[in-house]
Amino acid sequence: MYMHFHQRTLAKPVSCSGRGVHSGKSVTLTIKPAPLNQGIKFVRTDLPDSPGVSAHFNAVVDTSLATVIGHDGFIVSTIEHVMATFAGLSIDNATVELDAYEAPIMDGSAGPFTSLIKSAGIAEQTGPRCFFVVKEPIILEEDGISVAIYPDSTFRITYSIAFDHPLIGEQSYSFEVSDEIFEHEISEARTFGFIQEVEYLKRYGFAKGGSLDNVIVLDEKGILNTDGLRYPDEFVRHKILDCLGDFSLLGMPILGHLVANKSGHAFNHAFIKEFFTQKGSWDTLTIRDIG
Repeated sequence: MYMHFHQRTLAKPVSCSGRGVHSGKSVTLTIKPAPLNQGIKFVRTDLPDSPGVSAHFNAVVDTSLATVIGHDGFIVSTIEHVMATFAGLSIDNATVELDAYEAPIMDGSAGPFTSLIKSAGIAEQTGPRCFFVVKEPIILEEDGISVAIYPDSTFRITYSIAFDHPLIGEQSYSFEVSDEIFEHEISEARTFGFIQEVEYLKRYGFAKGGSLDNVIVLDEKGILNTDGLRYPDEFVRHKILDCLGDFSLLGMPILGHLVANKSGHAFNHAFIKEFFTQKGSWDTLTIRDIG
């Protein structure tokens, strides 16, 4: 069983700059260490009084194109890759400052954020981590899309996708969430889209920052990116990355096996709501209680 026993934060602040994939706006993102039990908090330094919002499913205001959280009239958009990095590296507490409303897309993966946090160093804190421990299966299914979670001694994700495209087809991937496996097998998988979808989004004022530098773009037969794929199954690996980011909005890590089929941001969040209605199916325990 691979897990960290104590809460963790960054050893020092780190920053990066880029463009929002939908807004096209330039943005600087700074990740700072945070105290025990704070969780992940996003702060808009470009707004008066620098308002903040905790990264929690209750704060989600939109999942149509990306995961967007908001509070009291302001939003922080496209947070899933940053959140996946925190979850993949077992970072419990951090403050994320942005000077625009959308997080930078960087290269379309969580790789740059992973490198950033690794360069800062990870600091172990004194308090124990608290987990959602799944006791009974929870299943949500609709129109061939499903998400389920089953009891397990660790946090594992199994994800399956199916696209009518020669380069994708049916792909499935399973991994036990750990720092090392996340860094090397998941974090660098990039977001992807079909050329007609990208053109449609651009026509209606979205994907202003999208390019072949940060999105795998597919036409009918293959991909337009000249550098090719980073993994043969990069598509399903990126879906796992997104899934990890979405489920981090539970606010605590999970001990359970998450099994998803053809799901996306909206269905993942529907499942999270279902998870909280079935409170008899899980407990919250610290690592000391589990041990």
